[in-house]
Amino acid sequence: MLEEALAHLVRGIVDNPSDVFVSEREQRRGKCLDVRVHPQDMGRVIGRAGRTATALRTVVTALNEGRGVRIDFLDVAER
Repeated sequence: MLEEALAHLVRGIVDNPSDVFVSEREQRRGKCLDVRVHPQDMGRVIGRAGRTATALRTVVTALNEGRGVRIDFLDVAER
């Protein structure tokens, strides 16, 4: 559910929504969501001084009932 919500939010921000992929993996410290976007959209997803990325992390944490979730932003070329 978190992956779908995050993918929906990111697709609304980027210019290339078909290149947005979100996958979940478990780590020792909890969940980690990998967000892959087109290289030209990295700036949009991160935002000025990381504000957009921080806002996305805040929303996902709220959806996860306050439990922190790590979110890594990668470009599609790093697949």
